[in-house]
Amino acid sequence: MDDWRTLYPFTSRYLTLAKDVRLHYLDEGPRDAPPVVMVHGNPTWSFYYRTLISGLSQTHRVIVPDHIGCGLSDKPQDYPYTLEQHIHNLETLLLQLDLHDMTLVLHDWGGAIGMGYGTRHPERVARLVLFNTAAFYLPKVPWVLHLARSRVLGETLLRGLNAFALGASFLGLQHRKRMTSQVRAGYLAPYDSWANRVAVYRFVRDIPVTATHPTRETINEIDARLPLLAERPTLICWGARDFIFTTSDFLAGWQQRLPKAQVVVFEDAGHYVVEDAHERILPRIQSFLTESGPAPSSNG
Repeated sequence: MDDWRTLYPFTSRYLTLAKDVRLHYLDEGPRDAPPVVMVHGNPTWSFYYRTLISGLSQTHRVIVPDHIGCGLSDKPQDYPYTLEQHIHNLETLLLQLDLHDMTLVLHDWGGAIGMGYGTRHPERVARLVLFNTAAFYLPKVPWVLHLARSRVLGETLLRGLNAFALGASFLGLQHRKRMTSQVRAGYLAPYDSWANRVAVYRFVRDIPVTATHPTRETINEIDARLPLLAERPTLICWGARDFIFTTSDFLAGWQQRLPKAQVVVFEDAGHYVVEDAHERILPRIQSFLTESGPAPSSNG
Protein backbone atom coordinates (compact mmCIF):
# COMPACT_ATOMS: atom_id res chain seq x y z
CA MET A 1 0.00 0.00 0.00
CA ASP A 2 1.32 3.45 -0.89
CA ASP A 3 2.54 5.51 2.03
CA TRP A 4 0.15 8.40 1.23
CA ARG A 5 -2.87 6.24 1.97
CA THR A 6 -2.24 6.53 5.70
CA LEU A 7 -3.23 10.19 5.26
CA TYR A 8 -6.43 9.21 3.47
CA PRO A 9 -8.15 6.61 5.70
CA PHE A 10 -11.56 6.85 4.04
CA THR A 11 -13.91 4.35 2.42
CA SER A 12 -14.13 4.64 -1.35
CA ARG A 13 -17.56 4.64 -2.95
CA TYR A 14 -18.53 4.75 -6.61
CA LEU A 15 -21.47 5.92 -8.67
CA THR A 16 -21.74 4.65 -12.23
CA LEU A 17 -22.66 7.44 -14.62
CA ALA A 18 -23.60 7.28 -18.30
CA LYS A 19 -21.46 5.08 -20.54
CA ASP A 20 -20.33 3.05 -17.50
CA VAL A 21 -18.00 5.78 -16.25
CA ARG A 22 -17.46 5.49 -12.51
CA LEU A 23 -17.34 8.55 -10.27
CA HIS A 24 -15.45 8.06 -7.01
CA TYR A 25 -16.67 9.79 -3.86
CA LEU A 26 -16.37 9.72 -0.09
CA ASP A 27 -19.37 9.61 2.25
CA GLU A 28 -18.07 9.98 5.80
CA GLY A 29 -19.86 10.65 9.06
CA PRO A 30 -23.38 9.93 10.39
CA ARG A 31 -25.94 9.44 7.62
CA ASP A 32 -28.57 11.48 9.45
CA ALA A 33 -26.25 14.42 10.17
CA PRO A 34 -26.35 17.71 8.22
CA PRO A 35 -24.54 17.22 4.89
CA VAL A 36 -21.36 19.02 3.88
CA VAL A 37 -20.36 18.66 0.23
CA MET A 38 -16.75 19.45 -0.69
CA VAL A 39 -15.86 20.07 -4.34
CA HIS A 40 -12.21 20.14 -5.44
CA GLY A 41 -10.44 21.81 -8.34
CA ASN A 42 -7.53 21.11 -10.68
CA PRO A 43 -5.01 19.49 -10.29
CA THR A 44 -6.16 18.31 -6.87
CA TRP A 45 -8.70 15.70 -5.82
CA SER A 46 -10.57 14.71 -2.65
CA PHE A 47 -7.18 14.24 -0.95
CA TYR A 48 -7.00 18.05 -0.71
CA TYR A 49 -9.81 18.05 1.87
CA ARG A 50 -8.52 15.17 4.00
CA THR A 51 -7.89 17.24 7.17
CA LEU A 52 -11.31 18.87 6.99
CA ILE A 53 -13.03 15.54 6.30
CA SER A 54 -11.55 13.99 9.41
CA GLY A 55 -12.64 16.90 11.58
CA LEU A 56 -16.08 17.66 10.17
CA SER A 57 -17.22 14.05 9.80
CA GLN A 58 -17.44 13.79 13.58
CA THR A 59 -20.60 15.92 13.48
CA HIS A 60 -21.63 16.08 9.81
CA ARG A 61 -22.17 13.82 6.84
CA VAL A 62 -19.31 14.76 4.53
CA ILE A 63 -19.60 14.03 0.79
CA VAL A 64 -16.48 14.53 -1.34
CA PRO A 65 -16.51 13.50 -5.02
CA ASP A 66 -13.58 13.22 -7.41
CA HIS A 67 -14.48 14.72 -10.77
CA ILE A 68 -14.32 12.33 -13.70
CA GLY A 69 -10.70 12.22 -14.81
CA CYS A 70 -9.49 13.14 -11.31
CA GLY A 71 -8.50 11.33 -8.15
CA LEU A 72 -9.84 7.78 -7.96
CA SER A 73 -12.60 8.32 -10.54
CA ASP A 74 -12.38 6.80 -14.01
CA LYS A 75 -10.27 8.68 -16.53
CA PRO A 76 -11.80 8.09 -19.97
CA GLN A 77 -9.77 9.50 -22.86
CA ASP A 78 -12.74 10.38 -25.06
CA TYR A 79 -14.96 12.37 -22.71
CA PRO A 80 -16.56 15.84 -22.64
CA TYR A 81 -14.36 17.38 -19.94
CA THR A 82 -16.36 20.60 -19.76
CA LEU A 83 -17.73 22.69 -16.92
CA GLU A 84 -21.26 21.77 -17.97
CA GLN A 85 -20.46 18.05 -17.82
CA HIS A 86 -18.82 18.31 -14.39
CA ILE A 87 -21.86 20.19 -13.08
CA HIS A 88 -24.13 17.49 -14.47
CA ASN A 89 -22.03 14.76 -12.81
CA LEU A 90 -22.17 16.50 -9.43
CA GLU A 91 -25.90 17.03 -9.85
CA THR A 92 -26.38 13.33 -10.61
CA LEU A 93 -24.50 12.32 -7.46
CA LEU A 94 -26.21 14.76 -5.10
CA LEU A 95 -29.69 14.01 -6.43
CA GLN A 96 -28.96 10.30 -6.14
CA LEU A 97 -28.00 10.83 -2.49
CA ASP A 98 -31.08 13.08 -2.08
CA LEU A 99 -29.27 15.67 0.02
CA HIS A 100 -31.00 18.76 1.40
CA ASP A 101 -29.89 21.71 3.54
CA MET A 102 -26.31 21.12 2.48
CA THR A 103 -23.24 23.23 3.00
CA LEU A 104 -21.16 23.55 -0.16
CA VAL A 105 -17.38 23.78 0.38
CA LEU A 106 -15.66 24.90 -2.83
CA HIS A 107 -12.10 25.42 -4.08
CA ASP A 108 -10.60 26.35 -7.47
CA TRP A 109 -12.72 24.81 -10.28
CA GLY A 110 -14.96 23.50 -7.52
CA GLY A 111 -16.36 27.03 -7.25
CA ALA A 112 -17.76 27.03 -10.75
CA ILE A 113 -18.86 23.39 -10.57
CA GLY A 114 -20.39 23.67 -7.11
CA MET A 115 -22.08 26.98 -7.82
CA GLY A 116 -23.30 25.54 -11.10
CA TYR A 117 -25.14 22.95 -9.04
CA GLY A 118 -26.12 25.39 -6.29
CA THR A 119 -27.63 28.01 -8.57
CA ARG A 120 -29.71 25.31 -10.28
CA HIS A 121 -30.88 23.85 -6.96
CA PRO A 122 -30.76 26.76 -4.50
CA GLU A 123 -33.51 25.22 -2.38
CA ARG A 124 -31.09 22.43 -1.40
CA VAL A 125 -28.22 24.72 -0.36
CA ALA A 126 -28.13 26.08 3.20
CA ARG A 127 -24.60 27.50 3.47
CA LEU A 128 -21.45 28.19 1.51
CA VAL A 129 -17.76 27.91 2.37
CA LEU A 130 -15.46 29.27 -0.30
CA PHE A 131 -11.70 28.92 -0.68
CA ASN A 132 -9.65 30.53 -3.46
CA THR A 133 -12.02 30.07 -6.37
CA ALA A 134 -14.38 31.75 -8.82
CA ALA A 135 -17.80 31.18 -10.36
CA PHE A 136 -17.61 34.17 -12.69
CA TYR A 137 -15.32 35.19 -15.53
CA LEU A 138 -12.59 37.79 -15.14
CA PRO A 139 -9.98 38.46 -17.85
CA LYS A 140 -7.16 37.75 -15.39
CA VAL A 141 -5.44 34.68 -16.80
CA PRO A 142 -1.71 34.51 -15.94
CA TRP A 143 0.76 33.77 -18.71
CA VAL A 144 1.53 30.38 -17.20
CA LEU A 145 -2.07 29.28 -17.79
CA HIS A 146 -2.00 30.60 -21.35
CA LEU A 147 1.12 28.48 -21.88
CA ALA A 148 -0.51 25.45 -20.28
CA ARG A 149 -3.52 25.80 -22.59
CA SER A 150 -1.47 25.53 -25.80
CA ARG A 151 -2.31 22.46 -27.83
CA VAL A 152 1.19 21.11 -28.40
CA LEU A 153 3.50 22.55 -25.75
CA GLY A 154 0.81 22.67 -23.10
CA GLU A 155 -0.21 19.06 -23.59
CA THR A 156 3.43 17.98 -23.58
CA LEU A 157 4.07 19.82 -20.33
CA LEU A 158 0.88 18.83 -18.51
CA ARG A 159 0.40 15.28 -19.74
CA GLY A 160 3.95 14.31 -20.64
CA LEU A 161 5.89 15.93 -17.80
CA ASN A 162 3.07 16.39 -15.26
CA ALA A 163 4.25 20.00 -14.94
CA PHE A 164 0.92 21.38 -13.72
CA ALA A 165 0.40 18.97 -10.82
CA LEU A 166 4.10 19.02 -9.91
CA GLY A 167 4.32 22.79 -10.15
CA ALA A 168 1.21 23.27 -8.03
CA SER A 169 2.66 21.05 -5.32
CA PHE A 170 5.57 23.49 -5.02
CA LEU A 171 3.90 26.83 -5.79
CA GLY A 172 0.42 26.24 -4.42
CA LEU A 173 1.29 26.81 -0.79
CA GLN A 174 3.53 29.08 1.25
CA HIS A 175 4.44 26.76 4.12
CA ARG A 176 6.54 24.49 1.92
CA LYS A 177 7.53 22.16 4.74
CA ARG A 178 3.94 20.97 4.85
CA MET A 179 4.34 19.51 1.38
CA THR A 180 6.25 16.50 2.62
CA SER A 181 7.17 13.69 0.26
CA GLN A 182 4.22 11.74 1.63
CA VAL A 183 1.74 14.58 1.04
CA ARG A 184 3.14 15.27 -2.45
CA ALA A 185 2.81 11.57 -3.27
CA GLY A 186 -0.86 11.79 -2.33
CA TYR A 187 -1.50 14.75 -4.61
CA LEU A 188 0.32 13.13 -7.52
CA ALA A 189 -0.76 9.50 -7.10
CA PRO A 190 -3.80 9.63 -9.45
CA TYR A 191 -1.81 11.44 -12.16
CA ASP A 192 0.96 8.95 -12.82
CA SER A 193 0.78 8.61 -16.62
CA TRP A 194 -0.07 10.45 -19.83
CA ALA A 195 -3.50 8.81 -19.90
CA ASN A 196 -4.26 9.56 -16.26
CA ARG A 197 -3.46 13.27 -16.72
CA VAL A 198 -6.11 13.80 -19.35
CA ALA A 199 -8.42 15.86 -17.12
CA VAL A 200 -5.57 17.98 -15.76
CA TYR A 201 -4.97 19.25 -19.29
CA ARG A 202 -8.63 19.40 -20.29
CA PHE A 203 -9.53 21.52 -17.25
CA VAL A 204 -6.96 24.09 -18.37
CA ARG A 205 -8.27 23.94 -21.93
CA ASP A 206 -11.77 24.62 -20.57
CA ILE A 207 -10.82 28.03 -19.14
CA PRO A 208 -13.12 30.30 -21.21
CA VAL A 209 -10.56 32.91 -22.23
CA THR A 210 -12.44 33.90 -25.39
CA ALA A 211 -15.99 35.18 -25.73
CA THR A 212 -16.85 32.32 -28.09
CA HIS A 213 -15.56 29.55 -25.82
CA PRO A 214 -18.53 27.24 -25.04
CA THR A 215 -17.85 27.39 -21.31
CA ARG A 216 -18.13 31.20 -21.29
CA GLU A 217 -21.89 30.87 -21.67
CA THR A 218 -22.05 28.38 -18.80
CA ILE A 219 -20.02 30.55 -16.43
CA ASN A 220 -22.00 33.65 -17.36
CA GLU A 221 -25.24 31.82 -16.59
CA ILE A 222 -23.89 30.80 -13.18
CA ASP A 223 -22.78 34.36 -12.47
CA ALA A 224 -26.20 35.71 -13.41
CA ARG A 225 -27.86 33.31 -10.96
CA LEU A 226 -25.51 33.90 -8.00
CA PRO A 227 -28.04 36.34 -6.45
CA LEU A 228 -30.15 33.26 -5.70
CA LEU A 229 -27.55 32.34 -3.07
CA ALA A 230 -26.65 35.84 -1.88
CA GLU A 231 -28.67 35.47 1.33
CA ARG A 232 -27.12 32.15 2.30
CA PRO A 233 -24.70 32.33 5.24
CA THR A 234 -21.26 32.30 3.63
CA LEU A 235 -17.73 31.90 4.95
CA ILE A 236 -14.83 32.82 2.67
CA CYS A 237 -11.36 31.62 3.72
CA TRP A 238 -8.83 33.16 1.35
CA GLY A 239 -5.12 32.62 0.86
CA ALA A 240 -3.68 36.08 0.09
CA ARG A 241 -0.52 34.72 -1.58
CA ASP A 242 -2.34 33.24 -4.58
CA PHE A 243 -1.05 34.61 -7.88
CA ILE A 244 -3.96 33.14 -9.88
CA PHE A 245 -7.04 33.76 -7.71
CA THR A 246 -5.87 37.12 -6.46
CA THR A 247 -7.35 38.99 -3.53
CA SER A 248 -7.76 42.23 -5.46
CA ASP A 249 -9.70 40.64 -8.31
CA PHE A 250 -11.35 37.39 -7.29
CA LEU A 251 -11.95 37.90 -3.59
CA ALA A 252 -13.25 41.37 -4.44
CA GLY A 253 -15.52 39.76 -7.02
CA TRP A 254 -17.02 37.49 -4.38
CA GLN A 255 -17.51 40.35 -1.97
CA GLN A 256 -19.43 42.24 -4.63
CA ARG A 257 -21.65 39.26 -5.35
CA LEU A 258 -22.02 37.98 -1.76
CA PRO A 259 -21.75 41.17 0.30
CA LYS A 260 -22.96 39.53 3.52
CA ALA A 261 -20.21 36.90 3.50
CA GLN A 262 -17.89 36.48 6.45
CA VAL A 263 -14.37 36.90 5.06
CA VAL A 264 -11.18 35.57 6.65
CA VAL A 265 -7.95 36.42 4.83
CA PHE A 266 -4.89 34.30 5.61
CA GLU A 267 -2.00 36.56 4.71
CA ASP A 268 0.54 33.72 4.93
CA ALA A 269 -1.35 31.23 2.75
CA GLY A 270 -1.37 30.52 -0.97
CA HIS A 271 -3.72 28.86 -3.43
CA TYR A 272 -3.73 25.60 -1.45
CA VAL A 273 -5.08 27.53 1.51
CA VAL A 274 -6.38 24.41 3.27
CA GLU A 275 -2.90 22.86 3.13
CA ASP A 276 -1.36 26.06 4.46
CA ALA A 277 -3.86 26.78 7.22
CA HIS A 278 -6.10 23.78 7.94
CA GLU A 279 -5.62 23.95 11.70
CA ARG A 280 -6.95 27.53 11.64
CA ILE A 281 -9.63 26.89 9.03
CA LEU A 282 -11.23 23.81 10.62
CA PRO A 283 -12.35 25.48 13.87
CA ARG A 284 -13.68 28.46 11.91
CA ILE A 285 -15.80 26.16 9.76
CA GLN A 286 -16.97 24.22 12.79
CA SER A 287 -18.09 27.45 14.45
CA PHE A 288 -19.63 28.71 11.24
CA LEU A 289 -21.74 25.59 10.88
CA THR A 290 -23.36 26.25 14.25
CA GLU A 291 -24.04 29.95 13.64
CA SER A 292 -27.42 31.33 12.64
CA GLY A 293 -25.96 33.93 10.28
CA PRO A 294 -22.79 35.48 8.89
CA ALA A 295 -20.32 37.21 11.18
CA PRO A 296 -18.25 40.35 10.52
CA SER A 297 -15.17 40.15 8.30
CA SER A 298 -11.79 39.59 9.91
CA ASN A 299 -8.19 38.70 9.14
CA GLY A 300 -6.79 35.27 9.95
